[in-house]
Amino acid sequence: MAPDEMAVYASCCSRLTASVAAYNDILDTVIQDDALRTLKLFPDAFVDLLIVDPPYNLDKAFGSTTFKRMSSDDYRSFTERWIEAVKHTLKATASVYICCDWRTSMIIGDILGKYFTIQNRITWQREKGRGAMHNWKNSMEDIWFTTVSDRYTFNVDDVKMRRRVIAPYKAEGKPKDWTETEAGNFRDTFPSNFWDDISIPYWSMSENTDHPTQKPEKLIAKLVLASSNPGDVILDPFLGSGTTAVVAKKLDRRFVGIECEAAYCAYAQKRLKMADDNPEIQGYTDGVFWERNTLALQQKVVKQESQKNVKNLSHR
Repeated sequence: MAPDEMAVYASCCSRLTASVAAYNDILDTVIQDDALRTLKLFPDAFVDLLIVDPPYNLDKAFGSTTFKRMSSDDYRSFTERWIEAVKHTLKATASVYICCDWRTSMIIGDILGKYFTIQNRITWQREKGRGAMHNWKNSMEDIWFTTVSDRYTFNVDDVKMRRRVIAPYKAEGKPKDWTETEAGNFRDTFPSNFWDDISIPYWSMSENTDHPTQKPEKLIAKLVLASSNPGDVILDPFLGSGTTAVVAKKLDRRFVGIECEAAYCAYAQKRLKMADDNPEIQGYTDGVFWERNTLALQQKVVKQESQKNVKNLSHR
């Protein structure tokens, strides 16, 4: 992004004063500030879904800020500080998802039961990553799924996975638990806690930015669709380049994001503007999630459905 363009988008970000923020003043905003300071200014019990992608316990540069690897005890303290800062914003029915790598997952998973009800641990496959000469290549990450109470939203039908049927089974000559189409045979399956259909944003994808640990829109879309409803409020206190806010907007949810780096706030604002013209989420088509590397097939199915609808209307 050119410097002048970045300055324009960065100027669209908010910054809170020392007083408690009004609910309507922070909805659908990107706030450039420190998360721990800002969260204390938020009203109580307004968040339906919390998505957190905190710095992993690694030496990592995030723009002008560098996160330094800590001892396990210090990282545990860091994690508890942001949990204690954000917990008051959550409704009693809220869900919480926390992203981790394998090292931080052991620390965070051990902490969560103190604050939330642990429901599950999702593991997703990253198809990118550096090779390792003296260890196994790290190509998996975790997402802990927790809730504030036993009352929470989970829209299982909204996050089904469409898979191609290799060996279709028929009963009395008809497809059993699968659908036969001109584009192929498919089954919409219930989601599991292992995701192998995620593509990391790469240079030719419109969602790609310079953020070093950017999460894919498809990944966040699964969390949003499963654990919130249209109009619900989603909070991301480590927003990065804006993926959670963008996905919330595309899926008709409200959002609040906090990010300390001005450049990443600018990326978030630009992506939010782009979402006005392109609300699509790559890998999510026809109301279901698709396997990786099936874009051409998705487009074919959508085209056939469109032609079928036109044909049906013409016969009315």
